[in-house]
Amino acid sequence: MRLTKKTHSCVRLEKDGRTLVIDPGAFTERDATRGADALLVTHEHPDHFDEDRLRTALEADPGVELWTLRSVAERMSAAFPGRVHTVGHGDTFDAAGFDVRVYGELHAVIHPDIPRITNVGYLVDGSVFHPGDALTVPDHPVETLLLPVQAPWSKISEVIEYVREVRPVRSFDIHDALLTDLARPVYDTQIGSLGGAEHGRLASGASAEL
Repeated sequence: MRLTKKTHSCVRLEKDGRTLVIDPGAFTERDATRGADALLVTHEHPDHFDEDRLRTALEADPGVELWTLRSVAERMSAAFPGRVHTVGHGDTFDAAGFDVRVYGELHAVIHPDIPRITNVGYLVDGSVFHPGDALTVPDHPVETLLLPVQAPWSKISEVIEYVREVRPVRSFDIHDALLTDLARPVYDTQIGSLGGAEHGRLASGASAEL
């Protein structure tokens, strides 16, 4: 499987000539969904869910399907009957030849005064886990953790403890659009030395073979 990082929390996974795209949000390049066979969205926040972009992708190719939680599906399903699938914790499905299992229910706490929304994470082919905006720990070994490295709802000690709890073989940074280049070496050093797993980051457009 090939992993290609796009800006912020969006990744492209490619296998056997098919492409799965997760969280093509508003911070992500316009070409993030180009050539996608399947789309996954973890929650409704605009840095993960760009409605216009998803509509464009679904309109461009009648074979593309979307899997997501109810709050997003309700905004998309009427225009694309039979192609938008509502999922929740514990569900399993096949998306363009990728085996996907759903974990999690709620977004991480941003502030006690802000109501929590739903959020799901996706374990792809029993190997790659994208948690969305939560520190969900799957009940399944994870080889590659897509790590929300910086967010208004987290601090670095929580990120490090999350890596330790999941115990992946490796992690790659996501949710990093607000992290400046000046700060990145601090995160690289601390997560890499304290997380207990191989830690890396990919520039937007860069790929890794998993």
